[in-house]
Amino acid sequence: MLLHIPNILDATQLRTIRASLDEATWTDGRETVGPQGAKVKRNLQLPDASPLRAELGSVVLDALAKNPLYHAATLPLRTLTPRFNRYEGGGQYGFHVDGAVMSLGGGEQLRSDVSCTLFLAEPEEYDGGELIISDTYGEHEVKLPAGDVIVYPSSSLHRVAPVTRGARIAAFFWVQSLIRDDSKRRLLFELDASIQTLTRSQADPQALLQLTGVYHNLLRQWAQT
Repeated sequence: MLLHIPNILDATQLRTIRASLDEATWTDGRETVGPQGAKVKRNLQLPDASPLRAELGSVVLDALAKNPLYHAATLPLRTLTPRFNRYEGGGQYGFHVDGAVMSLGGGEQLRSDVSCTLFLAEPEEYDGGELIISDTYGEHEVKLPAGDVIVYPSSSLHRVAPVTRGARIAAFFWVQSLIRDDSKRRLLFELDASIQTLTRSQADPQALLQLTGVYHNLLRQWAQT
């Protein structure tokens, strides 16, 4: 499921994060990928061990936790602390698939079910830099307002187009979902959205109760913890 979720961060949060990143020390983004990824990746990242990454990542995670649409779409079990990257001067990332298993530290691991990119620069600040996601329906170009996030299956082939003017700044992270299968996760998301719509329209309470029961029983049947 490919989903655009707006307004994860508010204007104050964006200003604070951007001010910090404008003063940050960046390193070669190839440090966090394997040999295949290093062949096609040309960008800058905050070092994984940077205290700033942990600080800003906490701000992003707190904002995500307060967003019901994000929660309904991803049903998160574990989330990698967000990383931050910067593309400029022709920087790009060729077609690739994200790693299937990632370290959370302390011996814990995360299976990447959902990939997320949170845009931190406005589209007019840079040329190029589209996130291009390829699936069975073709290629989808994504370039969102600052503060918005795109979520999509981690199994998707995707790339970042070259940035020819300005700088594309973003946070990116992965989610291990309670629901491993993307098609089942989509069904639950659509069912939840229908329940919310019917609730707002003051539909029959008994029917809503039954439909909510179906949602939770499917979640109970499919969830992996």
